[in-house]
Amino acid sequence: MKTLIFALAAMSFATASAAVAAERTVSIVLVHGAFVDGSGWKDTYDILSKAGYEVLVVQQPTISLRDDVAETERVIAKARHPVILVGHSYGGMVITEAGDNPKVRSLVYFAAYAPDAGESVSTLSEVPVPPGEHSAPLVTEGNYLFVDRDKFPTSFAADVDAATTRFMGAAQLPFGLQAVQTKVDRVAWKTKPTYYMVTSEDHIIPPTLLRTMAKRSGAKVTEIKSSHAVMLSHPREVAAFIRSADTSATD
Repeated sequence: MKTLIFALAAMSFATASAAVAAERTVSIVLVHGAFVDGSGWKDTYDILSKAGYEVLVVQQPTISLRDDVAETERVIAKARHPVILVGHSYGGMVITEAGDNPKVRSLVYFAAYAPDAGESVSTLSEVPVPPGEHSAPLVTEGNYLFVDRDKFPTSFAADVDAATTRFMGAAQLPFGLQAVQTKVDRVAWKTKPTYYMVTSEDHIIPPTLLRTMAKRSGAKVTEIKSSHAVMLSHPREVAAFIRSADTSATD
């Protein structure tokens, strides 16, 4: 019996040691966009975690850009390794500023705003929408914006299960006008390696605007046929693109 116990203990120790040895030398911090929370990253989180990465998820309230940047920097500080900072949609505004943190190694944008200094969600949204493209069907409630609940499934995530997107529409986080109107003053993509995935079927941010922001950032750009909610409809492709930003990866 003692022999069996010692054998099991040795196996457990060996497994634990292997897990430690397999841990990657960079951490990944995921920043969600407006109207949703960090749970949308779950599939991506699972894939990256299984690949040996420490993955942290920011749950910023999306009421004030400054508070969202501060919350992201708090999470960056917790990371064990240099950080690949990832942002979706409005999360791009956040990582553009928070990415200036010296612990951040590179930036990855998904269907995201990539503002220059002096730009905000509001100013970027003033660009005319090209024929055949779409912008978010927004409604205002006091100091907050929401996506029209009835139009949410087809606007935000037309290629995701309808039951899921109906719930997402009902469970939206308020998007504060302070977050919408505040202009960035730090632009990390000017000094950090940058990666950008354009979603060609986006009905929240016009694809032409996504391509313009991606090009001017000097990012490594890829394009995918996806709705705005690319991490829900294409989590494997999203995880693989994030991994492409890990220059320390060997496999």
